[in-house]
Amino acid sequence: MTGDERLLIGIDGGTQSTKVLVFDVSGRVIAQGVCRLRPMAMPGPGRFEHPDDDLWDSLRTASRAAMAQLGERVRDVVAAGLCSIRFCRALLRGDGSLAAPVLSWMDERVGQPQPPTPGVEWVTAASAYLTARLTGRVIDSVANYAGIWPIDRTTWDWTHDAGRLAGMGLRPEGLAELVLPGEVLGRITTAAARATGLPAGIPVVATANDKAVEALGNGLLDPDQLMLSLGTYIAALRPATAHLPDGPDRWTNFACLPHRYLDESSGIRRGLATLSWLRDLVGTELSQRAATAGVASEEIMNRAAAQVPPGSRGLLTLLDWLAPTDQPQRRGGMIGFDARHGWPEMYRSILEGIALTMRQRTEALLAAANRKATSILVAGGGSASDPMMQIVADVFELPASRTAVTSGAGLGAAICAAVAAGIHPDFRQAVTAMVHPGATFHPVPDAVRIYRRLLPVYTRLPTELDATLHRLHDLGL
Repeated sequence: MTGDERLLIGIDGGTQSTKVLVFDVSGRVIAQGVCRLRPMAMPGPGRFEHPDDDLWDSLRTASRAAMAQLGERVRDVVAAGLCSIRFCRALLRGDGSLAAPVLSWMDERVGQPQPPTPGVEWVTAASAYLTARLTGRVIDSVANYAGIWPIDRTTWDWTHDAGRLAGMGLRPEGLAELVLPGEVLGRITTAAARATGLPAGIPVVATANDKAVEALGNGLLDPDQLMLSLGTYIAALRPATAHLPDGPDRWTNFACLPHRYLDESSGIRRGLATLSWLRDLVGTELSQRAATAGVASEEIMNRAAAQVPPGSRGLLTLLDWLAPTDQPQRRGGMIGFDARHGWPEMYRSILEGIALTMRQRTEALLAAANRKATSILVAGGGSASDPMMQIVADVFELPASRTAVTSGAGLGAAICAAVAAGIHPDFRQAVTAMVHPGATFHPVPDAVRIYRRLLPVYTRLPTELDATLHRLHDLGL
């Protein structure tokens, strides 16, 4: 086998779907399989669970679809990088199987101590659970344990503070073994190969939390560059070389490069899920128009949004569709309705709300680092929308670019696999070889002027509505 023939798998496990993509050594997509996750189970207030064994089932389905497209070229696959949703909690039995449904990152319990649970041997992230299913080993990338997990972010290892572990209800012997991004976690077992179609014996490679892997797959290496990640959870990130103290509007995340960091802004919970909500709300009209035009419903929505002027004719959208646990009174809202407004204005207003919210939050990010941004990368599913891209460019007053591959997390996982397999000597050279630019959108002066005037109005809106939202919350409505 020549180097040009080798293939790499990037597994991109998200909140709404699992994607398995196959890349060549230049970063070109050769095959892919996608499986949507089932609707989240909500057994009580503040509780969100992935039903049954949905994460593993969706990975199996997506993998089999991708491998079927490869045909005989399955033999050219040399490694797989695994990326999964961050901040989830998986409770495992001694054999690595699930003892309970995986808790979503949206579940309030993931920020609380783990209570003693009979039959639970391991308390891990979702990535460690999937690794156990693929390799038979309870092992994971340390970069999947940012945030709530008891990690020493300086040493990149579990904390040695026994009190901190006990305070989270964790036992040292019940924690996954940790390795750095780009290291081998294990190899595909015979049983996993039968279930997924993946070649038995190929290495499964550690990556990082999904935002960090997405940043790598979009080529975010320049400290004067921002990345806006438009997924179910929306955040802005920039590269950093050191761990900074967390603040109210930013925190330090692990990068997908070993011993490097990302500054990450506070974000928007259920960001793109808000668009899905509107799409489903409009429903029949969208599907009929999409069927007539022979395109997806999302394309019809984007075409309609492009016809709405900047400012959405005075319609403003607040994106608190899922309130933070420490501010349960917060709710989403649309304000400014009149007879001019239909679903195209609603759709564009959501896009503008995302951009305006994140413009505010990136200012704190850049101020903490004493840096200015020269450009912005837009990643995630939202980057496929031309109106969204243009709105980002206009609101941020920066050139906004996307890459040629829409699944940055999948490509980032494949880059980790390429480094582990020795195809590229290090992460930076792998990024140079495998990440390719897509379209760039430049700010439009007339739109920039509108958004400059709109930004302070939008910024004050949550504070001005807070008393009303508190009263609604107190009413229990």
